[in-house]
Amino acid sequence: MIALVSGEVAVRRGDHVVVSCGGVGYRLNVSAETLSHVPRIGEDVTLFTHLIVREDAMTLMGFATEEERDLFLLLIGVQGVGPKMALAVLSGGPPRELLSAVAASDTARLTAVPGIGKRTAERIIVELKTKIPDVQHDPITVTKLGDDPHAQAREGLIGLGFAAHEIDKLLDGASGDTPEALITHALKVSRR
Repeated sequence: MIALVSGEVAVRRGDHVVVSCGGVGYRLNVSAETLSHVPRIGEDVTLFTHLIVREDAMTLMGFATEEERDLFLLLIGVQGVGPKMALAVLSGGPPRELLSAVAASDTARLTAVPGIGKRTAERIIVELKTKIPDVQHDPITVTKLGDDPHAQAREGLIGLGFAAHEIDKLLDGASGDTPEALITHALKVSRR
C-alpha cells in the first residue's frame, strides 16, 4: 500500500497533480480542497494517498491531510458513493465543515455537490453519523468530563477535527449552558 507520496510538483491540473519522486511521476486525483494546498510546479509537496484497484485501472488518490483521506474512505463506504463523488463532496471545503454538516443533518450542503440528490445526501448523513464517533453522547467521555459544558464542548470540537489551539479562540466569549450551545457558537465563529 502506498501511504504517501513526497516529491516535486510536476503537473498541477484542476482534478489531479503529478508528483515526481525519484524519477517516477505519480498521478494523484485530488479534491479542490487538497489542490488548494498543493504548491506551484517545481516546489516540494507531500500528499497522503489511497490506491483504488479495479479490474481495468489502478487509481491513486491524493489528500492534503490524513483527516481528509479518512473521510474519503468513509464516504466511499457509503452505498452509491464512488471515488469521484467522494472527491466532489470533499471539494466543498475542509473536512471539519463536512463533519459539521453531517452532525447538523444539513442535506443542503451535500445536495449542492453535482451528482448528489436528496436520497444520497440523506444516506451519507445517516451512514457517516453511525461511523463517526459522537463524543457528546459517549457515556465514557461524559463521565470523564463531569458536568462541565466547556470541557464537553472542547472534546466535541476535537472530535470534529479542530486543533486544540483553535478551540480556545472559538470558545472565547461563548455563552451557553450546554455543550451543544457552545459547539454551535464555535461552528458559527469558525465560518466567519
